[in-house]
Amino acid sequence: MATAAAASASEPETEAKAGPEAEAEEDEVKAARTRRKVLSRAVAAATYKTMGPAWDQQEERVSESDGDGDEEYAMASSAESSPGEYEWEYDEEEEKNQLEIERLEEQLSINVYDYNCHVDLIRLLRLEGELTKVRLARQKMSEIFPLTEELWLEWLHDEISMALDSQDRERVYDLFERAVKDYICPNIWLEYGQYSVGGIGQKGGLEKVRSVFERALSSVGLHMTKGLAIWEAYREFESAIVEAARPIAGFLSPFDREQTFDSQLEKVHSLFRRQLAIPLYDMEATFAEYEEWSEDPIPESVIQNYNKALQQLEKCKPYEEALLEAEAPRLAEYQAYIDFEMKMGDPARVQVIFERALVENCLVPDLWIRYSQYLDRQLKVKDLVLSAHSRAVRNCPWTVALWSRYLLAMERHGVEHQVISVTFEKALSAGFIQATDYVEIWQAYLDYLRRRVDFKQDSSKELEELRSAFARALEYLKQEVEERFNESGDPSCMIMQNWARIEARLCNNMQKARELWDSIMTKGNAKYANMWLEYYNLERAHGDAQHCRKALHRAVQCTSDYPEHVCEVLLTMERTEGTLEDWDIAVQKTETRLARVNEQRVKAAEKEAALAQQEEEKADQRKRARAEKKALKKRKARGGDKRKVDEDDEKEWGDDEEEQPSKRRRVENSIPPAAETQDLEAETGLFGKSAPIDVGPLSKQKERAATLKRDMPKVAHDSSKDSVTVFVSNLPYSMEEPDAKLRPLFEACGEVVEIRPIFSNRGDFRGYCYVEFKEEKSAVQALELDRKTVDGRPMFVSPCVDKSKNPDFKVFRYSTSLEKHKLFISGLPFSCTKDELEELCKAHGTVKDIRLVTNRAGKPKGLAYVEYENESQASQAVMKMDGMTVKENVIKVAISNPPQRKAPEKPEVRKGPGGPMVPRQIYGARGKGRTQLSLLPRALQRPSPAAQAENGPAPKPALTASAATEAPKMSNADFAKLLLRK
Repeated sequence: MATAAAASASEPETEAKAGPEAEAEEDEVKAARTRRKVLSRAVAAATYKTMGPAWDQQEERVSESDGDGDEEYAMASSAESSPGEYEWEYDEEEEKNQLEIERLEEQLSINVYDYNCHVDLIRLLRLEGELTKVRLARQKMSEIFPLTEELWLEWLHDEISMALDSQDRERVYDLFERAVKDYICPNIWLEYGQYSVGGIGQKGGLEKVRSVFERALSSVGLHMTKGLAIWEAYREFESAIVEAARPIAGFLSPFDREQTFDSQLEKVHSLFRRQLAIPLYDMEATFAEYEEWSEDPIPESVIQNYNKALQQLEKCKPYEEALLEAEAPRLAEYQAYIDFEMKMGDPARVQVIFERALVENCLVPDLWIRYSQYLDRQLKVKDLVLSAHSRAVRNCPWTVALWSRYLLAMERHGVEHQVISVTFEKALSAGFIQATDYVEIWQAYLDYLRRRVDFKQDSSKELEELRSAFARALEYLKQEVEERFNESGDPSCMIMQNWARIEARLCNNMQKARELWDSIMTKGNAKYANMWLEYYNLERAHGDAQHCRKALHRAVQCTSDYPEHVCEVLLTMERTEGTLEDWDIAVQKTETRLARVNEQRVKAAEKEAALAQQEEEKADQRKRARAEKKALKKRKARGGDKRKVDEDDEKEWGDDEEEQPSKRRRVENSIPPAAETQDLEAETGLFGKSAPIDVGPLSKQKERAATLKRDMPKVAHDSSKDSVTVFVSNLPYSMEEPDAKLRPLFEACGEVVEIRPIFSNRGDFRGYCYVEFKEEKSAVQALELDRKTVDGRPMFVSPCVDKSKNPDFKVFRYSTSLEKHKLFISGLPFSCTKDELEELCKAHGTVKDIRLVTNRAGKPKGLAYVEYENESQASQAVMKMDGMTVKENVIKVAISNPPQRKAPEKPEVRKGPGGPMVPRQIYGARGKGRTQLSLLPRALQRPSPAAQAENGPAPKPALTASAATEAPKMSNADFAKLLLRK
């Protein structure tokens, strides 16, 4: 890349050539011209400072085009990105924006951690030209969140365009300093360097430029893909000074030339050599440029360093290419790159790749932990370490491990106590997601306070502060944490235990330690042996034998988990140092206690054995029932006339099949009788769930079925009353009187005309019924009872619709498209209740609705849908809850986006094997099952009629003339003779 001075010398020629060039080359020329204008001021001022009065003679020749540097830079830097000044008309659109601004401001007053709300407010204020308000909004956002490179550049360009004097320039400098601290941003550093060139005419301007560029090289100079721009900008700046000073170099004395011109020339040489010693993309072009620019041959040492950098570049290229090919956030690719650089062992390169990874993965706590751990253990540079920890807690404030490490790092590097205390208070208000997180952060802070105390003194300010902090911690956990999470977070009272140990061991205050242990035991810990033994060991070390004996006696009476161990410790103590009287008392107490424990264990064992026996008896009953069913099937398979009788009985019973939406119509010559299907349903229930079965003798079952057939009215479903009727399903099969059970529920919706439960041929309730109302509005209101639990199962209530007439009717009432304000949570423990989940979710926004997904038996499936008030709250909840541990289960949280429900295949698309068109409904959703195998000879096979639709009859497929000829209609008796013929 040519230097700015060379480009300046050939400016007319360049402009002449630019006309016919491509657009890319024109952009390059414009960029070079902009840099020349920016650097012209640098050439004038820097050369004057370097060369002294001799520069005055050449000033006119060098700086003819020199103008006001500040104005030129402001125009150059904001030409593309600054929105400029527009004349706005007050119209309806502006009123709409003002209302939206007021709404966003009100929302932020409620929840200041709404990231998207901050961004939208800044955008609207900037659009409206509210400069003061947009500056304040940006300030508030930057105090809470780190800003992205795009947000910082937009802010910087706005401030640069408004900077008029040196005071404004200093404010811009301060803004740049804040911007470069959030993330590693090569573009911001480049902008910072170029802007500092504009202020070179001020006092210390030259040193400011070089300082900015050197810091930029330290920060992003090793960036393999974007670091090249920083090196070239810095080198162009120094080269411009050299080229501008070259005409007057001949007028200087040898001493002045060495001190000024040669020194400046060496700066450019040094930049070339430093750049060629590190692996950067396009470094071959840089080497060629150095060869062209340098008047002397390149030293061998520079060539060796260049070759080493090329070799390292080849090693890094696979990782860089993997990053280019992958899509953001590319966490796996960055992790692999980090592992590679850590093996190489260059701390500066490791730091750069960590920073690059965090730009795209700033919300990944594990990456921050790994980075801060590396800095703590390897670099140990105070500014770098504390900066990384500070940025970590700003990006992931909900992660307690980051706050704990931050406190440790501040203590390790000697930060003032007041600053550490303020940081701890910020951690308490960060909004952790678990009660145990608050215990952990309190423990970290208390450990820090304990290390500040000099326990050689009887009393000190630090000791009183430690005791006050312990008391505040217990009060905080009791009032704040327990009320929020409905749990203490510290069931073992670890904070109180540590306090007691400090009082006993370091303060020699056993009285206070005993009071604390009494409080520990009254909080439900008296039943644990380890708690008593911990107290006993404390008394043993710092107390007296009397209190040790008292503690063990209480332990023998209260311990329920390991009473034998506590008894053994008591007897051992009395054997070694107790009197005969103490021994007798201990033996009596331990024997009494162990006898009572053994008695309780025997009772528990008997109860467990009884339960096991009951399970065995139930298993035997199920085996006998299955055996009887197999025997019944065999008897039915041997006699065809009996099947015909069963079919006649079924027809007498009524239009049962027409009333059952989910069963297929019985057709002639189909082998599995209805009784078999009903027996299977009675055994397994809906979808394989166990249901009560009648394991009595077969004759009693027949008598019961016959009685029910006589008593039950034979009423067919009237489709004309569908508008006032609802279909109720998924009811328990064991429900003995469905009418009496369901009538009170549905009468709350309106007057019920009739409830028609559906029974099988054997008289068993099939788990569904029709409820007819007097008015249509009552039926509509009854639909709200959907999913209401009845006898432990969610009852399904849906409109009564004949699907043969309405094939596109769907009852599914939940959305199947992307819902940005709703979350889908998986991996929940089955014991998680709706209230517990709401407690977890409401910490991240306003929860409008929660739905726990259950199966047809009402059992939870570990899934849930959580609806928030808006999209921003849902997105924040995803970032903070995904990967959270709930009752030892790691949950997954994502924006709700259910898969599209597949439309059922049309009958005409599906063909039978080697035959005519076969409707899908014949075999159901799972295809042709084992129980549907045809026993007809192939020569007699013909297509079966279509199955019944869900709420009405379905049209039968017409048979072709040839099929009717080949397979004449046969009765059951004819089929039996054909099958049994030898």
